[in-house]
Amino acid sequence: MENEESTSIIGNASAPYINGLARSYGLATQSYAISHPSLPNYLTLTAGSTFGITSDCTTCWVNATNLADQIEASGRSWKTYQEGMPSACFVGDAYPYMQKHNPWIYYNDIRTNAARCSSHVVPYTQLATDLGSGSVPNYVFITPNMCNDMHDCSIATGDSWLSSHVPAILNSAAYRTNGVLFITWDEGSTNAGCCTNAAGGRIATLVISPLARTGFQSTVQETHYSLLRTIEDSWGLSRLGGAACACTAQMREYFR
Repeated sequence: MENEESTSIIGNASAPYINGLARSYGLATQSYAISHPSLPNYLTLTAGSTFGITSDCTTCWVNATNLADQIEASGRSWKTYQEGMPSACFVGDAYPYMQKHNPWIYYNDIRTNAARCSSHVVPYTQLATDLGSGSVPNYVFITPNMCNDMHDCSIATGDSWLSSHVPAILNSAAYRTNGVLFITWDEGSTNAGCCTNAAGGRIATLVISPLARTGFQSTVQETHYSLLRTIEDSWGLSRLGGAACACTAQMREYFR
């Protein structure tokens, strides 16, 4: 999701579905984005660094190891589902799809490998098919379009979109078999930060899982690097970039 401080989401009557999830599962009350604007945050979530990028550039390609590389090397599967993306491995903008919210297309070893890219970087419409056939990969990254992610439309619109799409995930075998769904925002509207490397605003992050503590609120200071580290640690992968920093907390407290 996009561009909202935690204080704009949690307790807001315009977001009843999100707040219901927050009450039922885990909520990070001290979760921080890394930077502004969008793209650097998406890169930190997927490769542990902003790579010095400070804008939503469209041709600032990144030649670096990323989480997808790690996942594949471990024998696991991954896929990103991008709402509004015209076709698999599409490069560029096609509003309401915007490339800046799809970090995977920036990585050279994904974008320039046509077979790999087209099979892993796909339109969101493919998620329903994969959920129905039980072929959801081990790791999934979902980006709603510019309206449904709250960027260009209201909090209520984003909340409604989640209420229409999250239940299918929670009812899937992929989730029910010890899965976890993280819902987070790329950045807030302030420069609030923590942990020596975060200054992108305090955001809401929800941790939803059959293994999660119910009605739990964490006060541990966490960042996008924490989310990356938690995924890497859970699968025994090495920690990329900021995920390896001693200042980065692992999001262990949410789980029983």
